[in-house]
Amino acid sequence: VGSEMCIRDSYRDQIMTFLKSKGFKIISKDFERPWGGFLVIEESQAQDFSNQFFKGINVDSLKISEKLSPKILIVKPNARLSWQYHHRRAEIWRVFKGECGIIRSDTDKQNEMKNYGEGDQVKLKQGERHRLIGPDDYCLVAEIWQHTDKNNPSNEEETFLFASIKKKLAKDSSFYSRIKACLL
Repeated sequence: VGSEMCIRDSYRDQIMTFLKSKGFKIISKDFERPWGGFLVIEESQAQDFSNQFFKGINVDSLKISEKLSPKILIVKPNARLSWQYHHRRAEIWRVFKGECGIIRSDTDKQNEMKNYGEGDQVKLKQGERHRLIGPDDYCLVAEIWQHTDKNNPSNEEETFLFASIKKKLAKDSSFYSRIKACLL
């Protein structure tokens, strides 16, 4: 376990060094996720982020509300994010380094995984179910959150995680109505 942790730390440091060398300001980070972690880039650098990772898409054309949130997702080998969707955002992903698998669906039923390589881009609609999967090596995905409610921008807490909800429903039958009221 110790040598695996060192490799991850080294890889994380390389990514942070690369981003800083391109002039990006990392405003927050989280490497405590079971699947890896993420780096959040200063929102005022959204156009520079788009130029670097999304072939210069004009960020004004991406704005659903007034806010965008650029991030880098670092997916560990053989890891996967939860099956999830978002109430208050759409997302654009571009595979920056490595390969990944993505499962998408407009319903709660998971479809077949599709493989994506460096340079491939995916647009996820608000409410679209999705899961990002890391293959045998690290995968880096550039992500832009497109907030859909300018008065209540999205955050990590508004993500609907199917596995977490199933566990909570099993323990508390009134949980669904309480969580639905909070999110809508």
